[in-house]
Amino acid sequence: MSPNFVWRDAGRTVVFRDSGLRDAPQLLAEHGFEPFDLLSSERHLAAAGELAAAARSIREVPTAAVPDAAAALLEGGGSDSLVALGGGRIVDSAKAIASVTGARVAAIPTTMSGAEMTGIHRLPAGSESRVRAMIRPSLVIAEPRAMTSAPEAELRASSMNALAHGADSLYTPFANPVSQMTALRGAELIAAALDQEPGERERDALALGSLLCGYAIDSAAFGMHHVICQTLVRVCGSPHAGTNAAILPRALAFMAPRAPDQLRPLASALQTDPESIEARVLQLGGDPPGLGQIGADRSKLDQALDSMLLRPELAFTPEPPTRSELQQLIDRAW
Repeated sequence: MSPNFVWRDAGRTVVFRDSGLRDAPQLLAEHGFEPFDLLSSERHLAAAGELAAAARSIREVPTAAVPDAAAALLEGGGSDSLVALGGGRIVDSAKAIASVTGARVAAIPTTMSGAEMTGIHRLPAGSESRVRAMIRPSLVIAEPRAMTSAPEAELRASSMNALAHGADSLYTPFANPVSQMTALRGAELIAAALDQEPGERERDALALGSLLCGYAIDSAAFGMHHVICQTLVRVCGSPHAGTNAAILPRALAFMAPRAPDQLRPLASALQTDPESIEARVLQLGGDPPGLGQIGADRSKLDQALDSMLLRPELAFTPEPPTRSELQQLIDRAW
């Protein structure tokens, strides 16, 4: 696979390049991101080099949930162009700010969160009435090595987050031939890359799989899996990627008989069958720890279940689960 391509689609440009970080200042200038404010974290700014030097201003994203982080940064004003360098929290914070200010967003992802590919994000706390529109980055600079540089356990958890984007999009009412094609191809790439030895892994394939699955969920929306995970993260305090890694195998096993026509091709893309999909995804995730091991607060589970049942996206799931079924699924992942 050639690691370099440019993908233009509906007002968005994705530059997939093995020298993406090094070339970022030039690419940003070519796409009209001058001047720009750089949003990132202390860790990523330490390695930002020429990108940081090209920025009009540099703003560290507070270590907080996206609504609070975005609200804090809104007070500082800024340019009409925001560049987010980092993981999903940083990219989503930039999108949240732009939903109020109308700024353009460029994303330079350093994980496989998928945030760079979607118009899905939370809103700045206290500014909901000022929101103009949900924001999708108009430029994505994707460097495969930067996206897949995490240690093995974290990389597999992040990969399960990416795989979940494609899997959950397959059975919604908005699924379409393009979203299904990208979801299945993305799943195939992710699984094949994770089956390789870490030192020989095709990181460009893994990163591309993440982008394709992110495209799929942006196109077709999401159902039960993401309702569960987003709510557990928000209410019970478990980490995002780890929560996806714990829930996804159980969610797919639960959905396989409910959506057989959609999940049979997914099982095939993962080199398994629907009856074995839970075990296969556990293998791909590196036998991830349960929710309790990664810090989920079980005392808040009832509150989380109440919130899940109120989410309208739950209705995008064939035969939406009952409260009892949701609890049983989560208990299996605990």
